[in-house]
This record gives sequence, C-alpha cells and structure tokens, in this order.
Amino acid sequence: MKAMVLEEISPIENSPLRLLDWPAPEPGPGELSVRVRACAVCRTDLHVIEGDLPGETLPIIPGHQVVGIVERMGPECRAFRPGQRVGIAWLRQTCGVCRFCLAGRENLCSGARFTGYHAHGGYAQWAVVPELFAYLIPDVFHDEEAAPLLCAGIIGYRALKRANVPPGGKLALYGFGSSAHVVLQLALYRGYEVFVVSRAEKHRQLARDMGAHWVGEKPADLPTKVDSAIIFAPAGELVPAALELLEKGGTLAVAGIHLSPIPEMDYTRCLFFERDLRSVTSNTREDGRALLEEAAQIPIRPKVTAYPLAEANRALQDLKADRLAGTGVLLIE
Repeated sequence: MKAMVLEEISPIENSPLRLLDWPAPEPGPGELSVRVRACAVCRTDLHVIEGDLPGETLPIIPGHQVVGIVERMGPECRAFRPGQRVGIAWLRQTCGVCRFCLAGRENLCSGARFTGYHAHGGYAQWAVVPELFAYLIPDVFHDEEAAPLLCAGIIGYRALKRANVPPGGKLALYGFGSSAHVVLQLALYRGYEVFVVSRAEKHRQLARDMGAHWVGEKPADLPTKVDSAIIFAPAGELVPAALELLEKGGTLAVAGIHLSPIPEMDYTRCLFFERDLRSVTSNTREDGRALLEEAAQIPIRPKVTAYPLAEANRALQDLKADRLAGTGVLLIE
C-alpha cells in the first residue's frame, strides 16, 4: 500500500513525511482492517512529527481522523461487518481495568495508546483498529465531512462539556481552527451566545459567516464578560486574559494536547470568585459516540480543504502557517 511515513522527527517545513510502499496491515484478534477513504490532518499530528510529544514510536504513519470501509475482520470480531463505514480516532486502546477505566474516565488511563502515535494511523491506504474503538459513521456525512469530527469534533465536544456553559450562556472561543469551527456549530445549536477571538482575518470571517455573535482579534476587545471559555490555540499567554474575562463562577477549558508556558497570574483578577481552570485530556469512547449522534442531528457541516495523500506535508505546512480555514483532509484513493 501507499503511505506517508515519518522516519525522523523534524520541523514540518522540511517535509519529513515520505510517500513509501508499505506492507498493508493484517487484522489481529478483535481488529478491523479498514480501506481508508479520508483522513483529516490535525495539530496533534504536527506535535508528533515535530517531537513536541514524548516517547515517539518511529517509523510511524500519522493520522487519527480516519474514515474508511471495513474490508476484513480478525478473529473474535462481532460488532461490525464488511462494507460498513467506520471511523478511527485518536484513542485506540485502554487497559479497561484501572480505576479510571472502571469509573468511565478511560481518557485518563495510564495504559492508553493512540492512533498515529503509538500505532500506525490513517495517512495510508489501509489501517487497522480494535473494533471496540471504531465508530460507525452516520450516513448524513460525506467522507471528508466525517473525518474532522473524529478528533476536532470529539475533542471540541469534550472541551464544551468541560467548559460547563449554563443554558443560554455566553461562550468565548480563543482560536478558530478545526475544532473551534465544529464547537461553534454545536454551541449555536444549543442556544449559546458565542464570541470568537482569532488573530487571522480569514478565521474571523469564517466565524462571522458561520453565525458567531461577536468576532474580534484580541481578548481585550471582548464587549462583555462570558460565562465560559475554551482555548484552542496552543498559546499559554491566553490563559490569564481569558480568566480575567470570565464572570464570577465561570469556567475556562484548555483544549490543546500541548500548550506553551502559562505566564504568572494575579490570583484576584484571574481565579478569585470561584472561577475554574480545567484541562481537556483526550476523550472517552462515549464522547465520540455522543458527538457523532448530536452532529448528525444538527447536522454539522465541517469546512474542509482537500489534498491528495502525497501532499500531506503541504497540508500540515498550511495548517502550521494558518493558511487553512476549517480542516485539511487527505483524500485517499
């Protein structure tokens, strides 16, 4: 099969992914063999490629927002059948027996393994996934629309849950990339008033076009305090500013897997009056199932830019340079 393979950690500007002939993976017990049709690119892929995350497994095929067709099933598979369209997401395995798994918090499992990081992902013509961690894709979505939901959507969904927005509340989004533009659609559907802060004019214009109540370039420009906020940009310097702009009792969720250092904060201005600062760590499978169900009801329509598999480096370069509005998706033949 053809695959874009990372053999050495390097800045994406060096185009470190190589298009190689790679052995097609064989499904083991309880695994599905999936013919990949689309795989969205993600900032987490950049963190893997550029070495921001520890413990790299090399060589690795990145990609964890995968949509494809079940072709074969390993022994002991029961939940799917050949021909069904499934999604493969970041979370691909947990221990199932630790206190976090048993409490419904498997995203905190110390034994968790992740697609495109610990095991080969979807920048390829074929992929395998444990069937217990695969998602049935609703028919309402085209392949390229479904792919961004499998990380940008799921993490956005969990971030929105962690942000604890009250009914009819005001929500600020800092950064307006792939995940935020899915969250905006969820938030509007739920009746929230949404404020978007983004440095890039094309992102601000997309937020306006999608129905945000207010859009601006800087946190200080927000016209009002908000009940809840989510930081999607990997910029720690936004944390104090976002906290200061919360109402009493408000909640700030930080959605990134990687964040630059948070500067010193003034306790009274930023955290007093029971403001909460919460992180977001991966997702549970229940998050994924719930997001896909709600997304199909709306239905969410991710904004995508398509690239062929061989141009994965360019797609990620465009992502890093903020040239993408919405999500980049690799279409795989």
